[in-house]
Amino acid sequence: MTDAALAVWDGHNDLPWRLRSYARGEVAGLDAPGAEAAKHTDLPRLRAGGVGAQFWSVWVPSTLPEPEAVVTTLQQIDLVHRLAAAYERDLCLATTADDVTRAMGEGRIASLIGAEGGHSIGSSLGVLRTLYALGVRYMTLTHNDNTPWADSATDIPAVGGLSPFGVDVVGEMNRLGMIVDLSHVHELTMRAALSVSAAPVIFSHSSARAVCDVPRNVPDDVLEKTRENGGLCMVTFVAEFVSPGLRAVWERQPGAPTGDWTTAPGPEPPPATIDDVVRHIEHVRDVAGIDHVGIGGDFDGSTNMPVGLDDVSGYPRLFDALRGRGWSSADLTKLAHGNMLRVMRAVEDAAVPA
Repeated sequence: MTDAALAVWDGHNDLPWRLRSYARGEVAGLDAPGAEAAKHTDLPRLRAGGVGAQFWSVWVPSTLPEPEAVVTTLQQIDLVHRLAAAYERDLCLATTADDVTRAMGEGRIASLIGAEGGHSIGSSLGVLRTLYALGVRYMTLTHNDNTPWADSATDIPAVGGLSPFGVDVVGEMNRLGMIVDLSHVHELTMRAALSVSAAPVIFSHSSARAVCDVPRNVPDDVLEKTRENGGLCMVTFVAEFVSPGLRAVWERQPGAPTGDWTTAPGPEPPPATIDDVVRHIEHVRDVAGIDHVGIGGDFDGSTNMPVGLDDVSGYPRLFDALRGRGWSSADLTKLAHGNMLRVMRAVEDAAVPA
């Protein structure tokens, strides 16, 4: 692993679904490079990238009927538990901030679980509580489609942000100590959740809309509210979300499925670069403050990543670029994991014991 002070706590990695899709849910082979099922992520590359903690996404398609989404989410949670058990010398299942610091101190990668989309609870607070009991420590309120109680960034708003039940979901997450994740949600939902959450929120994998104007990114006024809330925007690497040139040729096509983007005609733009990601990180820092920016790569959840950030081994190149722009070691440590550690402790402190 690289410099321990810069151990990365990444907000979002979709390896569990990739293993389900390409390896029938089997977890074998990740301790060797080049596993067929692991496009961006395996243990050697996690070590080369200096990853000290990872939120593994237990995403399931938001087009699934809610009962099926609940069952499939439970299967994905089981996969993460099996993953951590299979590689216990390298990975450590973590559910608290203290677990994360302990795992990092042992030289293991803290493995946390994030549920990506409120469809995973089937509109049930009981299911939400069950996911928490199974180790889920954040939930993204929507994915690419609305839930009955929250509006998605890539769907037509239906409830004006959050319904009354959506407000109850945020309140129950606060009570449990589960982090409210606002990636993928509509800006109306962002503002509604920030107005009612009693604990810091995160954007687990979103960038700055002022730099690249896509609905998956965060507007400046919301970044300011995130600072006031004590929360965190974890900048993603997805090429179409960080490169304005790529965004310009990717458009929602009339009649396309919700959340579907297709390439518009025209010359192929240059690929996204580390410099594109740096611009987003520095914009979030400038608007929200150095205490409110982190990293959420979205590896194995996207096919198009910036040059130099092709897989999870690339984080040191990003830190080198920031260091070259005058970032101090203290600020790089905040970006790498310090800010996320603070947020998780604050969410735990705001929880109400049962």
